[in-house]
Amino acid sequence: MDQGIYLITLIGTALVLFAAFSSLIAFRFGAPLLLVFLGIGLAAGTDGLGLDFDNASVAFFVGSLALAVILFDSGFGTSLASFRAAALPAVVLATFGVVITAGLVGVAAHYATGLDWLESLLLGATVASTDAAAVFFLLRVGNIFVRERVRSTLEVESGSNDPMAIFLTLALVGLIATGAPLEPEKLATDVALGFLRQMSIGLVAGLAGGYVIVRLVMRLKLEQGLLPIFVLALSLLVFALAGALGGSGFLAVYVAGLVAGNAKLRSTAALKRFQDGVTWAAQIIMFLVLGLFATPSQFGEIALPALFLGLFLIFVARPLAVALCLMPFRFSRAETAFISWVGLRGAVSILLAITPLIDGLEAGRNLFNIVFIIVLVSLVVQGWSVAPLARRLGLVVPARMGPVDKVELELPGSARHELLAYRVVPGSPVARGERIPRWARPSLVVRGDRSMTYQYAGRLQAGDHVYIFVPDRYPRLLDRLFASPAEVDPEDAEFFGAFAVDPDRPAADIEAAYALGLDEQEQALTIAELVRKRLGGRAEYGDRVPLGSIELIVREVDEKGTITSIGLSVDPPAREAEVPVFISVGEAASRLWAMLRRWWAQRRDSTAKTAEEGPQE
Repeated sequence: MDQGIYLITLIGTALVLFAAFSSLIAFRFGAPLLLVFLGIGLAAGTDGLGLDFDNASVAFFVGSLALAVILFDSGFGTSLASFRAAALPAVVLATFGVVITAGLVGVAAHYATGLDWLESLLLGATVASTDAAAVFFLLRVGNIFVRERVRSTLEVESGSNDPMAIFLTLALVGLIATGAPLEPEKLATDVALGFLRQMSIGLVAGLAGGYVIVRLVMRLKLEQGLLPIFVLALSLLVFALAGALGGSGFLAVYVAGLVAGNAKLRSTAALKRFQDGVTWAAQIIMFLVLGLFATPSQFGEIALPALFLGLFLIFVARPLAVALCLMPFRFSRAETAFISWVGLRGAVSILLAITPLIDGLEAGRNLFNIVFIIVLVSLVVQGWSVAPLARRLGLVVPARMGPVDKVELELPGSARHELLAYRVVPGSPVARGERIPRWARPSLVVRGDRSMTYQYAGRLQAGDHVYIFVPDRYPRLLDRLFASPAEVDPEDAEFFGAFAVDPDRPAADIEAAYALGLDEQEQALTIAELVRKRLGGRAEYGDRVPLGSIELIVREVDEKGTITSIGLSVDPPAREAEVPVFISVGEAASRLWAMLRRWWAQRRDSTAKTAEEGPQE
């Protein structure tokens, strides 16, 4: 029997296992994990351990399937409420923002690399979209708590801007490959019509595919082990069918995930757990394959122009595109600056850079190498600095609650009921004596090796396991009752102001106390109504409204969007004035370097202190 299959399996599994193990190191030092995966692929490639992988078609195929899996999971995990809140600005960024970025980078590439105009625009198109895997990883797995509107805008943009970049790239590759003369008016018309066709087909296919997935899951009584595989296969079917019909398969699979994730499916908890694992595997495999495909020994001759383009993209093209696209919307300068910075490039850009090689373009290898270096620059410069920058801009919102130890148990025969198993953690509200509300139905308490009904268990104790029957979707209040106390960073201790004010009190009260200059119409509003008015009609947890010498902060918002608690800060720091949207490359690099030095010094001091104290008993 041929030993090659065993050797390939051995090497492949070893690389995946090493990448998974390296995540522990990356989490420990705060390194961008996707950069670690890419680095492992480079280390194992031609210029490293010597694994020779140079099949562009296979790399593109594997990367496309992995990206489809990631996008479906991204849509599945995005709530409709978040999507509605950020849909319009995110869609503008995902379309016009991509075009503006591609054009700016294309112009810079023409003068920096000597490529002709079409090749330069092709280079700009490949790096014009943000990477869903990188952005979702940083915001969700990295536990960066920023304001909901900013977070939703970034997530929806990263999940929906790939189709535009893919369309531009494929259109330009086809134009260069045919060698047809450049006719700007005809090109613009063809691009516009082709884009509308691909987006419309992709959108319709995604909506229809999501509906079919929901109906089949609800009607078919598949085995629990088969159900997640069935859903994954259906999502890839939607991706393939939309592409075969001439639409955007990536948009279709994202929309299908959005529809399915917001439906009341049975076994939702099991589906999410399965998709988490598959998405991790897809990210690891995709970055390893793309790292293996690269040849670092070829980077030397284009390193300087590629480095320049990477910095130009980070500090000029992306901020300018974001500022122009978000100008009609009510984003603060700090929020605009943060959205500009979290525009990480990743596997999508490298994947698109393979298409010139598949079509045999003369400049294909140079384009790929330049894009690869741009992605490395983006992951290194931006990936390490997102959390410090969010804090510097005053966008970090303290966590609402600490960890929750919970298991969701599936009940047979219904998708509208759940059995939740909570472990009572020390310091949680229920451990302090707060009662479980009547709309929840506690059925069993397990204490040590004893089980008892909730009525006879008495006051819940730390370590108890409580089984609660909940009809339909359970409210977040249950999680809050069983959550451990949130660990608030010392810098966030006064985030919500010195004291609370009653949101139902008239705004005239704070006008009388602080002379804010409110007109009679605003004084007639309640404080909550005034806050919502100043915020454009919708308030979110952590939103801040400056009023003269004070600042009103939204402390709590219920599930209906009603403000239930407001904090008041006297003489708040003027963060906004310190954060211009447009800053020079030198000033931005200086600030970033200073932040990284402070972060490294704090980490080094913390490590030294831990070593001096020794192990704790």
